[in-house]
This record gives sequence, structure tokens and C-alpha cells, in this order.
Amino acid sequence: MAEKEIQSLPQSTPNGKTALGDIEVAPEVIEVIAGIATTEVEGISGTRGTFATGVAEKFGKKVHGKGIKTEWTDEGLIIDVYCTVQYGVAVSHVAREVQRQIRESIENMTELATKEVNVHITGIQFDQATTSKAD
Repeated sequence: MAEKEIQSLPQSTPNGKTALGDIEVAPEVIEVIAGIATTEVEGISGTRGTFATGVAEKFGKKVHGKGIKTEWTDEGLIIDVYCTVQYGVAVSHVAREVQRQIRESIENMTELATKEVNVHITGIQFDQATTSKAD
């Protein structure tokens, strides 16, 4: 069986500091940072995951990186976010806020700049309490 290659994103040494070695950030860390930043935006009801993340959540495990895809290209870091919004919010405003929040969080925590943050709205969450029967 072929050995899985470990992927990481190289990080530069901060200005004025002596390099003591290499700093590398795993893509999964970027996904977790982006996932948490996404869920903190008002108007986002959740992110879309896979079948495996759905099963893990049923057993009580919190999956922070679900619905986030990262890709490191020659031009820079590209992040794709798949999320659902709450009914009644301005989708364009929420999507721009997700982009801003992700860029800011990743830059603050890792000093990596993002080339693109693509937001994919996969659904709308309707409030279940608003539907009632009239007698």
C-alpha cells in the first residue's frame, strides 16, 4: 500500500525573530479555523458535511472542519466553504461577512494570506416554530 504523503503549508518566520526551524501548518488546522470562523457569523445556520461527519456528530463528536475545503496552489491558499443560511437574511451580506471573518481569522492565527475564499450557499434553514395550524 502506498504511503500517504503528509501535506502542510509552510509558514514564514515573523519579522525580527530568529528562525529556529521550520513551521508548517496542516490543512486540517486551516479547515478548523475556517469552520469556527464561519459558524460565528450571524445568519449562518450550519455547514455541509459528508456522510462520515454526519455519523460522527450523531455520536456527539463536534466536527469543526466540515463543509470546508482547502487547496494550496502556486498563487496562494484557496478556501471553499459550503454552508446554509437562515431564512430572512441577506445572502450576499452574510457571504461577504463569512469571507471577511475567515480571512481575518486565518491571518491572525497563522499569518497566512488567502488568495480566495469562495462561499457556496447550499441551502436555507427555515424556522420550524413559525409554522402552526389555525383551528
